[in-house]
Amino acid sequence: MASRAVPAGRHLRLVRPADRVVDRAQVEISVRRTVFVLLGSTMFLTVGGLVMVLSASSVYAATEYGSSFVFFDRQVAYAAVGVLALLLTSRMRYQAWQRFAVPFLGLSIVLLALVLHPTTGVAAYGSSRWIGAGPVTVQPSEIAKLALIVFTASVLARKWNQIDEVKHLALPLLPVVLLLCGMVMLQPDLGTTVVLAGSVFFLLFAAGVRLRYLVTTAIVGGAIGMALIMSADYRRVRFLSFLHPWADAQNSGYQLAQSLIALGSGGWFGVGLGASRQKWMYVPNAHTDFIFSILGEELGLVGELVVLVAFGLLLYTGIRVAAKAPDTFGRLLAAGIVSWFGLQVVVNLGAVTGLLPITGVPLPFLSFGGSSLVVSLAAVGVLTNIALAPARVAKRRAAPRSGRRAA
Repeated sequence: MASRAVPAGRHLRLVRPADRVVDRAQVEISVRRTVFVLLGSTMFLTVGGLVMVLSASSVYAATEYGSSFVFFDRQVAYAAVGVLALLLTSRMRYQAWQRFAVPFLGLSIVLLALVLHPTTGVAAYGSSRWIGAGPVTVQPSEIAKLALIVFTASVLARKWNQIDEVKHLALPLLPVVLLLCGMVMLQPDLGTTVVLAGSVFFLLFAAGVRLRYLVTTAIVGGAIGMALIMSADYRRVRFLSFLHPWADAQNSGYQLAQSLIALGSGGWFGVGLGASRQKWMYVPNAHTDFIFSILGEELGLVGELVVLVAFGLLLYTGIRVAAKAPDTFGRLLAAGIVSWFGLQVVVNLGAVTGLLPITGVPLPFLSFGGSSLVVSLAAVGVLTNIALAPARVAKRRAAPRSGRRAA
């Protein structure tokens, strides 16, 4: 009696669902690992930032406010709000940001305008960068970073098939970038302006814009940047002093010289947590822009490398999230956030170590600052949702076939 052959179609139907289950399981494992590293490195940097804010600000806070815990208590409150923002954005489908791109951008423009108004803007250190609401101050330029990235990613995704045409790139992207950068410069805040423009530039690079367009943009942007630096005495002095800080170590090069002394004093393992000598009014802005100097003094080269590895893991994971995003907008949004974080880390550490001019840009997650911490944690939540997207897609694709097999 001849044996009955198994129909090819039935054999395929029996094998394919099993393959899809394996693929889905692999995707879910990969997603869990990515999210674990992303959130783990973020929480490590945030908690480490709380510890270093307490250490770096203790002397100044006790002298000015009578308590060593003033800035630490505020940063803990900011971190709590930031974690709530992270949880909210991580549960919010990232595609919604494309619909909210224009309203979000409009909100940031309104807030930047309020900063420049004398009745609502709060001035400090010669700049008006904050809006005061009772005991709480908000820095709209931090919100503008995320808003501009969302808007740029939305424009590029919408015009993806026309990305090689200059007019489609320039409109409406160029006027918006110039408007936001111009409003931030009026505060004045050159460092944040550099981060805004640089983040858009690297996002365009990640999107695959023609190299000649990028080179032209870099040359024009560099020329404008140099003109802005040389147009104000304090910016010109800052720019020139980083080249030779020891030539005037008691005046224009004082902040960088003290930062280098702090970093050099730490050696391999540091002088001990809380035992910094430079935070005793030697390093200006020790708990904000120059917190890495105090970290290097107290925890040494080993502590610095641990922090750099944490930043490296965060950025590497963000790049993986961008590479595995299921659609163009998700890839661009993740790439923009990673560009923002990476550029801001480089600018801050470059200033602290004397490789770049001092710009007043905080170190993400570590420096004291509520707006910076809350917005950065919210952006990590957006990355988390994009990281979870491949698992949602795999589950959606596997569900119909699994249902048919069960039937």
